[in-house]
Amino acid sequence: MGTPKSVAACMTMPCLPAARFRFPTFDPLRPRRLASCLLALALLTACGSSKPPVAAGYHRVEKGETLYSIARRYDRSVADLVRWNRLSNPNQIEVSQVLRVAPPAGTSSASASKSSSSKTRAAAAQPAARPAARTPPPPAQAPKLAWPADGRSSTRSDRPGITISGAAGAPVRAAAGGRVQYAGNGLRGYGNLVIIGHGGNYLTIYAHNRRLLVSQGQQVRQGQQIAEMGNTDSAQVGLYFEVRYNGKPVDALRMLPKR
Repeated sequence: MGTPKSVAACMTMPCLPAARFRFPTFDPLRPRRLASCLLALALLTACGSSKPPVAAGYHRVEKGETLYSIARRYDRSVADLVRWNRLSNPNQIEVSQVLRVAPPAGTSSASASKSSSSKTRAAAAQPAARPAARTPPPPAQAPKLAWPADGRSSTRSDRPGITISGAAGAPVRAAAGGRVQYAGNGLRGYGNLVIIGHGGNYLTIYAHNRRLLVSQGQQVRQGQQIAEMGNTDSAQVGLYFEVRYNGKPVDALRMLPKR
């Protein structure tokens, strides 16, 4: 997978002036920032950079990616990707498979994609509904979770998690006790992000926060406030919450109590 621009920025060293040589000032926090960015990237997806880049308008599938996450990354609808790539099953894509993520020349898919995206955003305001078969149910040994925030919850066909709408600054709480695996804003599309590990290969993800109240390595308890709700890297205020098992999203609504 290509390195996100935000992570790449962590790797950028200051350039030396051509006219006069001087050693760059050492930033003692740079290694820590770089390690945090790379850790978050590794937690969400297992990436490799040995494959050659693909042409503009295409994407090479990496381990841990789904058609839904790819569509979200390029601001497309899943229906567009299915149509452009003639996929018989959107749940079956393979690692290293190259997918078209831009409309073919001479088609009206560009406008259709924008219309579909508008409908998707409008659907996000509707009451919560259980995700379709796109996300599998969690195993029987899944941890018991509490709702991470108050507010109306909603789902989208192109995102495996749920969005909880609320006011800016509203408390975001740990859905279960565990250790903070990542706290930062090094991943494009997630804004201020917290990832908590709960043992048993489970992770919970809390994205788009206004302010983070925990740090990497910190132990937290269920219900403890870990952030303030916000809209970083998002068009509207709300918490994006996701549960992953062995690196893959599972149906979070089946793990949360009814309300």
